[in-house]
Amino acid sequence: MNKRIFAVLGTVILGAGVIAAVGTYVANAKPDSRLLVATTAGTMDTPQGNLPHATLAISVYPDSLAGTHGKNGGAHPDYVTYGPVTNYEVPAHSVITMTVTNYDSGGSLNNDYFSHVRGTIDGTASLNGETFSHISKDAVGHTFTIHGLATGQDEFFVSVPMKAVDDADVPDTGYTTKPMVTTFTFITGGPGDYVWNCEYPCGDGTIANFGHVMSTMGYMSGHFTVKG
Repeated sequence: MNKRIFAVLGTVILGAGVIAAVGTYVANAKPDSRLLVATTAGTMDTPQGNLPHATLAISVYPDSLAGTHGKNGGAHPDYVTYGPVTNYEVPAHSVITMTVTNYDSGGSLNNDYFSHVRGTIDGTASLNGETFSHISKDAVGHTFTIHGLATGQDEFFVSVPMKAVDDADVPDTGYTTKPMVTTFTFITGGPGDYVWNCEYPCGDGTIANFGHVMSTMGYMSGHFTVKG
């Protein structure tokens, strides 16, 4: 199964631990300028009280033909990609529910840290309707990992692994009819500009397979804005 990689981001600092997020953030292709804004969905009771609720639904594909890059896949039709766009905006001081539908297979993570659910309410997520907090590092397709980069922003880190589709269920053309659907919920703080990336080594050509798609903006990384 051909797997490619994407933009991975420097060093992740979490509480008392320092976790190396392998790779570099390199915009060597035209960034995706489009924005997907979260849909308001009333309110939700949370450990922090009743908060405004919003939702985001995205997917991850084994190539870029169905993502943000157009029906021909843009400059890199063989690159794996998130879609329909890679820049997201959510409200501040709100509870956010994200649904990620994964159509791709996978393999093994370089760092088992990213096989655990982090930063969500109760430290859990839902996979095809079943609650989980960890999956095998050898069964990960991708991750959705949000990093806080700048000072002056609320500490913000969310990372959720996406289980890989079984190779037997990945067709030679088109997309599987048995995707892995992951849903997770987290709470935002104050306004801030962040980035997200995939921590599964789905690229080629450099140390730890974090080159090519992993170092190209608009495929396996993007912007995550918390707006006041």
